[in-house]
Amino acid sequence: MNDELRLISKIQKKGDHDAADTLIRRYYDEIFRYIYRQTANKDTAMDLTQEVFVSMLGTIVHFDGKQAGFRTWLYKIATNKTVDYFRSRAVRISHILDTDDLELPDETDFIRRIEQEDMLDRVMRYVNTLPAEQQQVFRLKFYGEYTFIQIAELLSIPESSVKSKYYRLLNTLRKEFRNDYD
Repeated sequence: MNDELRLISKIQKKGDHDAADTLIRRYYDEIFRYIYRQTANKDTAMDLTQEVFVSMLGTIVHFDGKQAGFRTWLYKIATNKTVDYFRSRAVRISHILDTDDLELPDETDFIRRIEQEDMLDRVMRYVNTLPAEQQQVFRLKFYGEYTFIQIAELLSIPESSVKSKYYRLLNTLRKEFRNDYD
């Protein structure tokens, strides 16, 4: 049993505060950075990171390392908290996703352009209006730098579906923001 599973077991069986503290310290900075990159606000990122770890501690008794790795499980909580945050404060934009035509965009060029802060803010406001699963795929790939296989495992969907959702969304974003980067 590795050290991480030993800590989780101590928390699950004894409510061990030292083990919980060790586990939180191990992942706090990583989860904070993941959330901060999405919110671009330190206070919001700190609040959401705290919510992630409160939720983690409240549900860790149900964690089963056989179903998913702890890090993967923690990122799922972080993604859900971030999606919930944006959903709760998002300005709803009416839009129609054109999914009939799956044209694969030049990912590298497009990603480089949306990394510009202003463009990223507008893109994220748009992404925040999408269904949760589409947001999760985008956030895990773009911010969490997960591979398609990792995202598929995390969301329990086929890798081909993850790729399709991601590239379809990139294509939609390219069309939506065409005038902003031409």
